[in-house]
Amino acid sequence: MNAQATADESSGRTGPVVTTTSGRVRGLIDPLSKVRTWRGVPYGADTSGPHRFRAPRSVPSWPGIKDCTEYAPPALQGTYGLTSKVIGSENCLTVDIVRPDTDEELPVVVYFHGGSFLMGSSHEKVLQGHNLAVNTNVVYVSVNFRLGVLGYLDLRSVGPDCVANPALRDQILSLRWIKRNIAAFGGNPNSVTIMGESAGGASVVSLMIAPSARGLFHRAIAQSPPVSAVHTRIQAAMWASTLLDYMGMSRLSTLDDLRAVEGEELVRVGQAMIVRGRELMYLNSSFMPTVDGETLTQHPIDAFNDGNEAPVPFIIGTNSDEASFAKALYLRMSKRSAAARRILEVFDAENADRVLKAYGMATERKEFAALLADAVFWAPSVSIASAHRHFAPTWMYRFDYANETMQRLGLGAMHSSDLAVVFGAPGVTRASRLDRFGSTEGFEDVSTTMQYHWGHFFHFGRPGEEWPRYATRTDTEPGRATAIFDSTAHVVYDPRQTKRRAWESFRMTQWGDGRIDVEERLADFLGLAANSDE
Repeated sequence: MNAQATADESSGRTGPVVTTTSGRVRGLIDPLSKVRTWRGVPYGADTSGPHRFRAPRSVPSWPGIKDCTEYAPPALQGTYGLTSKVIGSENCLTVDIVRPDTDEELPVVVYFHGGSFLMGSSHEKVLQGHNLAVNTNVVYVSVNFRLGVLGYLDLRSVGPDCVANPALRDQILSLRWIKRNIAAFGGNPNSVTIMGESAGGASVVSLMIAPSARGLFHRAIAQSPPVSAVHTRIQAAMWASTLLDYMGMSRLSTLDDLRAVEGEELVRVGQAMIVRGRELMYLNSSFMPTVDGETLTQHPIDAFNDGNEAPVPFIIGTNSDEASFAKALYLRMSKRSAAARRILEVFDAENADRVLKAYGMATERKEFAALLADAVFWAPSVSIASAHRHFAPTWMYRFDYANETMQRLGLGAMHSSDLAVVFGAPGVTRASRLDRFGSTEGFEDVSTTMQYHWGHFFHFGRPGEEWPRYATRTDTEPGRATAIFDSTAHVVYDPRQTKRRAWESFRMTQWGDGRIDVEERLADFLGLAANSDE
């Protein structure tokens, strides 16, 4: 690598300086973790004003040495608290880079944060990656990209001069920047693993499908990805019209009208769409990637079934209690069962009963929470793992570890609880802050085990030998090997087989079955849009 610790004559600062395609950047050596890190390094140009809703552009060059010792603002986003506070910036296309304080060439890990497609940042404390970079000996790159109304809303029904998936295009641009520049930071551009959790895991799956991302990475890890969180054409148009309504704008408004609005106001309205929209009961969030035929060419499940994804080694898995919060959602059994049926029938009314029966009609709190978690995370993940294993090496896991407090509260290994373990960062996530109230016995063991397997995958394209592939049944192996990460790790074959089979015929790719109300509501809007184009 060509990093050099030099002094800036004007400021007297010292730190590792690297030359990128746009200019030189100065980082720092962290005195506690002994890593070299560069923070807030631009990979794309400003996306505000006339560039809002459009494809990202390469970052322009700068003179001198850019100071990259402080984290940059995250993408513009709401805080979803008691106020309508908005944080961040539209000029958000930056990466943070961390590596051990050595000069050896190392594999690269590119991380895409989660946050329901509407919040989060590259430098959330658990994601800063110092321990992961040192313990697995990699160059770690964490990416900021557009979010919410600015990154995950397809506005093509409003006007043609926009792109359907700004955030996904941001992520692809970041991978192109990494391919051109990471060698200067001591990273091997021919050994890149993309990785993410929750919405970031869905980003990994989308990138595996995107034709323009092909060849920019060589391995992939998706932790708790909501694989089916993809807008259909109907959903995309529905939320575009809702945005105009909530903004108090005419249905004949243009993209230029939306570009003239302050970004903070758009984010506040987007926040209201989530909170007041009452569509989450149908798993219909305002903000998701859209199948656009260009970046996301097919629904992920269809793409994997057709073998149209990147044929790279793949780790995918979920947590055992992803939606444990849902145990408290309904007081009456009949309400729980009705809610479960509503969730299923909006995708596939014909096969909803078969799934419901596998969960005892979802009348009990535990079974309702399990069905919700499986509908969003586990069943779609099993589906694409089952398809991908025919095209490339595939490994599946289930994260079961929960500390004493989480077990006592009945929350278990809830959504995102794996992050502190994988990153080796105890006590920094919201969930892990409860650790101080009880024993954390087993945390170090499960963290060491998962970092061993993840690190082996980063370097060699497969986890440790103890973890068999998620393969088909043979004469000697039962198939569907799944690593269980708990205080003691072990492997099981085809876990929860009855429920897996109940999902096999369920169609998870076409949201909107039975939503006649939505189709009627959109007919006038789409008719107006078509007439305004003529």
